[in-house]
Amino acid sequence: MIEASELMTGNPERAEVTDPLREVIRKLIELDVRHLPIVENNELVGMISDRDLQGLMVPDGSDLEVMRLSDPRFDQSVSSVMQGDVISVHPETDVNDVIELMIDQKIGAVPVVDPITGALLGIVSYVDVIRHARDYFSGEESAAP
Repeated sequence: MIEASELMTGNPERAEVTDPLREVIRKLIELDVRHLPIVENNELVGMISDRDLQGLMVPDGSDLEVMRLSDPRFDQSVSSVMQGDVISVHPETDVNDVIELMIDQKIGAVPVVDPITGALLGIVSYVDVIRHARDYFSGEESAAP
């Protein structure tokens, strides 16, 4: 059995719940990621993904980089756009369960939280799963995620 803690990206980049949406979008672009956990006092309170931002995109645009970040709509807090009902797992969760959750819920990333404190520990994305599968099939089973 492989646990979520073995596959996750530990100590992931995050945004604070009070951060302006403009800064969160810039962070997504600069980090070249599709999902960003949102925290308050290091406790997971939400997630934002590129899908959450599609309604704010320039009509003829196809990605985040074409958004007009000077638009006053981006002054609002990320809490106005983020998904607050976050599906998360514990570090000991079996990776097969994480994958099933991602498939069933149609989500591309699952935060890993401390079961006692709720603190964000990491994130398992579809990229982490694919990277592990690649290493497994190439015979590098013990390779780090």
